[in-house]
Amino acid sequence: MLKTKKSILALSLIPQYLIIKLLSHFPDFIEQYYSNGFYQFTSKIFRFTLGWLPFSFGDLVYAFSIVYIINWLYRNRKRLRKDTKRWFIDILAAVSVIYFAFHVLWGLNYYRLPLHKNLNLNADYTSEQLVSVTEKLIQKSNNLHLEITKNDTLKVKMPYTKSEILDLAPLGYQNLKDIFPHLEYHPKSIKKSLFSYPLTYMGFSGYLNPLTNEAQVDGLIPSYKFPTTALHEIAHQLGYAAENEANFIGCLAAIKHDNLYFNYTGYAFALRFCLNEIYNRDACLFEDMVADVNIGILKNYEEVRLFWEAHQNPAEPYFKLFYSNFLKANKQNKGMESYSYVVALIANYFENTKL
Repeated sequence: MLKTKKSILALSLIPQYLIIKLLSHFPDFIEQYYSNGFYQFTSKIFRFTLGWLPFSFGDLVYAFSIVYIINWLYRNRKRLRKDTKRWFIDILAAVSVIYFAFHVLWGLNYYRLPLHKNLNLNADYTSEQLVSVTEKLIQKSNNLHLEITKNDTLKVKMPYTKSEILDLAPLGYQNLKDIFPHLEYHPKSIKKSLFSYPLTYMGFSGYLNPLTNEAQVDGLIPSYKFPTTALHEIAHQLGYAAENEANFIGCLAAIKHDNLYFNYTGYAFALRFCLNEIYNRDACLFEDMVADVNIGILKNYEEVRLFWEAHQNPAEPYFKLFYSNFLKANKQNKGMESYSYVVALIANYFENTKL
């Protein structure tokens, strides 16, 4: 009986895959009944249940799972040679359960309506739009930077601990919901990852556990990056799976925050992406525009760059390649490059918005 159940579970991967592919062609359905319906209910249950814990329960689940898998493979190593078919069915049955849980608890958000449609924004933008918005962001970022440091050559240093930043982060969504009611965030469930060291060497600053709906931030990244990273992961919690959309929503939450330091990180975050895109289009124009950016802001950018350079290792590209392929499999055709597609949202949103 047990073998039959495992065989059925293993075979269920095929109809599951076909159903997901079918649903991906109906983003309106996903948007209405899953992202703004079923998912809102289940995600809040998980956040109510686990958000109060001072540590990541999901990280413990990951740790237990890794130990269990290693132990299972060791104990069943002889079975691999004697009964390869049954061994393979056991693995497929486990994969089937995880595949089902992933999509039901979070993953279907990859197939919802694009954010630019919900916000009535254009999907494309011109170089003129990009330059205009970047100039506005330079001026705003410079003003905030100078208001904080009183010296345009000093980098901004966050006056809060990383735990305090995590406590402050949800306040940005309280203000943002006045503009976009669907972005209400309560209760909170955002924590420092228990795996910050391996996460850093993998090249990632945070992640959402789709099975427990806990958001984790790498506890080692520079404090300057903590606000926007935390707000990015909260956006994932709210059901925005696409990386560019989570970047944009996290950026807006920082900008709408009551805290000056959060405002600065939000504008500087948007500015960095716009400057990178200008560099890709016209390196000479980039040099002209970056000359107008306060040196202190560039030092904050450098601080982050040096942090990641210090933790580069031979395995990092493989982890990023794996995640890039994962994104491509979930309707983000550009993989890791999807993060930078936030520029289209920034350019179109801020074009006619007073900063």
